[in-house]
Amino acid sequence: MTTTVPRTEPTVATTEEPAGKRSRHARSFGLPVATALVMGNIIGGGIFLLPASVAPFGTVSLVAFAVLTVGAIALALVFGRLAARHPRTGGPYVYAREAFGDFAGFLAAWSYWITAWVSNAALAVAAVGYLDVLVPLHDSKPATMAAALLLQWLPALANLAGTRYVGAVQLVATVMKFVPLLFVAVGGLFFFDADNLGPFEASGSGALGAISASAAILLFSYLGVESAAVSAGEVRDPRRNVGRATLLGTAGAAVIYLLGTLAVFGTVAHDELIGSTAPFSDAVNAMFGGAWGGTAVACMALVSMVGALNGWTLLSAQTPYAAARDGLFPAFFARKRRGVPTAGVLVTVVLASLLTVYNYTAGADGVFEILVLITTFTATVPYLLSTAAQIHYLASGQAHRVDRARLVRDGVLASVAAAFSLWLVAGSGYAAVYQGVLFLFAGVLVYAWMSARNRRTAAETEGSAGRA
Repeated sequence: MTTTVPRTEPTVATTEEPAGKRSRHARSFGLPVATALVMGNIIGGGIFLLPASVAPFGTVSLVAFAVLTVGAIALALVFGRLAARHPRTGGPYVYAREAFGDFAGFLAAWSYWITAWVSNAALAVAAVGYLDVLVPLHDSKPATMAAALLLQWLPALANLAGTRYVGAVQLVATVMKFVPLLFVAVGGLFFFDADNLGPFEASGSGALGAISASAAILLFSYLGVESAAVSAGEVRDPRRNVGRATLLGTAGAAVIYLLGTLAVFGTVAHDELIGSTAPFSDAVNAMFGGAWGGTAVACMALVSMVGALNGWTLLSAQTPYAAARDGLFPAFFARKRRGVPTAGVLVTVVLASLLTVYNYTAGADGVFEILVLITTFTATVPYLLSTAAQIHYLASGQAHRVDRARLVRDGVLASVAAAFSLWLVAGSGYAAVYQGVLFLFAGVLVYAWMSARNRRTAAETEGSAGRA
């Protein structure tokens, strides 16, 4: 016999449109847009620097990439299985709360929200570096800061316009960055020169040590695999399409990552690649000659980052929205217009903007980088809670929640996904884990306040009913 965790279900007033009265600006995502959301959020701007980042370890880093891809796909499949059971907006928050109760759900929502808005600030700042290639800002701090803020607010405005426009922007952005990246990845194979690869293991720490070290850099390349699950409430036929979109989007990103890195390794000499600040640009120049590669790569990177900002802005509002509907986040996060949690979008973009301004004005070296590194830890909290929820269902004998015909396969996938999530935590580093835990503990205080308020409201309601 199994027991369930008792918990109250506070009623939260929302302004979400009824399904039958959905605004013409709101539109459910089909499989192509949901897949584009996953792929677009996974592939941000990091791919344009990854080959140079792992080049010092040698081609053994490709082995690390392959191992990580297996872990990411296992996690994608776990999200697909969980979404089939709970096809609601919120993703990891919903899974953690259903399995372990309000507190676990709150931690998943809180940590994911931190990850989203800090990452948005990081993406915008990084995108300005590529924008500077196209529109020289001449090292003007005000102009640079204004550009970073503009790159955050344009996707936010697209989100506020409704899910219809979010999906359109995401699909166009994903196609625009997927096609040229695939062109470079496949085209590079025709110019491939094995002499450019350099040694298999170049770090001198042994193959196993090199795999672990390069994996620490590559681990965060797959953040965003949960994108369709978080937005399940906006996906048509979520029980079927969330899992498919998650798997297709993750696999598509993996193909781009692996082929792109291999193509750069084979077209740029190893010694040159180690010191490169624009490896894809160097690869294009090596393949076709000339110096136009820098401009081409800058355009690709900018489109990629704007697409990622568009998708992450939506995700940053969806999880607080789901938590607010359950009374675990402030009620204003539950306000929804045109299919989008408008309050969540606005609060998120304001926080990200403030962090961006602080980054440009504080003058403290490394503060922004430290905050970004913390998000690599906070992102793993909902991953671990989600895989733990799947393991909980598989091990607890809840027949109505477990597909017994696939019990062994689901168990293996959940175990691999859990190992992948733990590897992400380890790769974050001691400092990030230490400071990330402080962020989580700050959330505990918020939970204490919300929980106390909910209990007081419930007590007042019961008292009123008793007097009546």
